[in-house]
Amino acid sequence: MMAYDGATRRGVIGGGLASVLAPRTAAAARTGPEPIAIRRGINLWPWFSLTREFPAPRTDYGWPAFQERRPVPTRSDLSRLARVGFDFVRLPVDPGPFLAFDGAQRAALFADLHSAIAAILAEGLTLVLNLHANAATHHYNPGNLYGEPRAPLLPAYRALVAELARDLTRYSPERVAFEPVNEPTQDCASASWTLVQTDLLAAARVAAPRLTLVATGACGSMIRGLTALDPAPLRLYGPLLYTFHFYEPYLFTHQGAPWMREPVYRSLNAVPWPASTGRLDATLAAVRARMAQDDERPEADKADAYRLTEAKLAEYFAARPDRGFVDRYLGQVRDWSVRNAIPTGQILMGEFGALRSDHRYVASGAADRARYVADVRRSAETYGFPWAFWNLFDGMGIMDDTARELDTDMLGALGLRLPTLGLRP
Repeated sequence: MMAYDGATRRGVIGGGLASVLAPRTAAAARTGPEPIAIRRGINLWPWFSLTREFPAPRTDYGWPAFQERRPVPTRSDLSRLARVGFDFVRLPVDPGPFLAFDGAQRAALFADLHSAIAAILAEGLTLVLNLHANAATHHYNPGNLYGEPRAPLLPAYRALVAELARDLTRYSPERVAFEPVNEPTQDCASASWTLVQTDLLAAARVAAPRLTLVATGACGSMIRGLTALDPAPLRLYGPLLYTFHFYEPYLFTHQGAPWMREPVYRSLNAVPWPASTGRLDATLAAVRARMAQDDERPEADKADAYRLTEAKLAEYFAARPDRGFVDRYLGQVRDWSVRNAIPTGQILMGEFGALRSDHRYVASGAADRARYVADVRRSAETYGFPWAFWNLFDGMGIMDDTARELDTDMLGALGLRLPTLGLRP
């Protein structure tokens, strides 16, 4: 998951969407090998993320490259994920350290990565390995790596893509897939992204003839990027999965997010799901309470932010988003799959989820979050899309990284098995 400029990714409700669920249409027969089969997954950020990058003008990292106190799943954690019903994991890997180091340190990075892959596969989980560049870094960032065909670090990135693809051939091709890019930053219908993606897929395919690769649309892998993607030039590089991410509406999923650039999100709280279960005045009261505790922003900035927040929340409650809103959004992906004769089982919703609410200001936030996650999961499954929940850890996660306890409400929302109660609908 990455943050993007509001003009490209964060419309509050979005309009002009297809309004009905249509029956699935059988796709035309494919030729060549089929991609891996996956159904229900979870992201394992920040296992190979959260680096120790030195500030500019340096472009290297401290050693060890990844922060030692970051939450990392244990073998027992992976076993529990398999037991509750996940059949695959998506493993984000920051390419920066793999590009910055050489010699023994680089070999150690690869050894650690392969140790993680072996642990995942040993628990019966399938793997989608995703190169996941950090937009916040000053050097090994998406713009420098693959922002355009002449990006300064694209040759090195292409070589890393080929190397990782070749390395993954040591595992069963039925158990592993490789996603070369996370959330490309180009505009939704960018010809530049088509050139970059075909270049990277070609490099991976030469290195690994049978490996499942994962393609995506531009503008942050959002739905508009995928539906603008012409898959015809990519079919040469099959077997392929296609992927998109879904966090709409952002006013709900990212309420309180401190990393968002727009001033609206930082003080948002008590945004209900579906909207009809709450009231505008109650949500605005929670926003004011949270804003009053913010000692970092000047009062004038907070007043401006509140006026904008008030207007955006008025739009949210007027639009009354609910499960139908989700169905209409995901229906665009289904329509794209029909137009391009791609089975929906080969289109991965690679990220979705919502931040936990701050319980100092709202008691019902956990229930709202569970309802939202359940609605998105059920909608995806209705269309036949496999999915990967974001995330195991962090504010969107389902596991406490200290107690190692799984959130049973979220397991239920994801339709997974509870430890003692069996499968929840």
